[in-house]
Amino acid sequence: MIIKNSRTTPDYNRPEHEVIDESTYWNRRQFIGGLTVAAASPYIAAGKTASGHYSTDEKLTSEYTVTHYNNFYEFSLSKDGPAKLAKDFQPLPWHVTIEGEVEKPGRYSFEDILKWATLEERIYRLRCVEAWSMVVPWKGFELNQLIKQVKPTSKAKYIEFETLYDPERMPGQKRGALGFFSLSWPYKEGLRMDEAMHPLTLLTTGVFGKTLPAQNGAPLRLIIPWKYGFKSIKSIVKIRFVEKQPLNTWQQSAPSEYGFYANVNPEVDHPRWSQATERRLIDESLFGTKRIDTELFNGYGKHVAHLYKGMNLRKNF
Repeated sequence: MIIKNSRTTPDYNRPEHEVIDESTYWNRRQFIGGLTVAAASPYIAAGKTASGHYSTDEKLTSEYTVTHYNNFYEFSLSKDGPAKLAKDFQPLPWHVTIEGEVEKPGRYSFEDILKWATLEERIYRLRCVEAWSMVVPWKGFELNQLIKQVKPTSKAKYIEFETLYDPERMPGQKRGALGFFSLSWPYKEGLRMDEAMHPLTLLTTGVFGKTLPAQNGAPLRLIIPWKYGFKSIKSIVKIRFVEKQPLNTWQQSAPSEYGFYANVNPEVDHPRWSQATERRLIDESLFGTKRIDTELFNGYGKHVAHLYKGMNLRKNF
């Protein structure tokens, strides 16, 4: 599918990062962000700049592509459908229910959660199980900050996440809305506790220095850059701490195709296509995009490989 941008693209209309070098772009954004923080929306609030220890310096995917090429079946099966159908989605007020094996369960407002957080901007690779990828500047905070606040008990071995279920606001959840295709709503995902506590795992509230759009999972989306994109659950309304491994939605729907771990692995193909390479999306010209080799753990192996030491990554896919 080709996504066309009706805007012309001379230099004076391009996004800033496309007409200046990347280091100048981020330094300028850091300065401007400091000046405008008082007027920032609660989604992106004040925070640190990109964490160099974890961020990549690869060329960014364009903002238009990141916000108009989306998998969000709660709205649509097509890639450009979510941006169209979510344009009137109002994510605030928003609450997240925290329950299970924690000392501080409860229903917390989005604003309450942000008070616990130190926000920062990180540039991560995003690898989809469909064998395409992007490079995205997210704004968010480490999930471990929330976890420490609610104080899991010793019984909490896993975390289960749940997306909003609201067929009126998310038309893809209506019976028959996706045609012959169907999933069990609400969408659920899960992580092992050590994965959730890892500093690479983010709860994101913004992208490209702006409020996170609805089609990208507003107001709160999980990002785990060493795993396939379907693990990065969107529009989170429930976080449950549990003792046993939860069953995620895609694993329930097609267990031979989607496992619990979903670690990016070029050696383990999807039953219907290879995972050895990927199409790196940069701008709206999606056809003819450069195909590159896929890296184990999406290139984050030095940070996360120890989490899976001794595991059979073919069996535990």
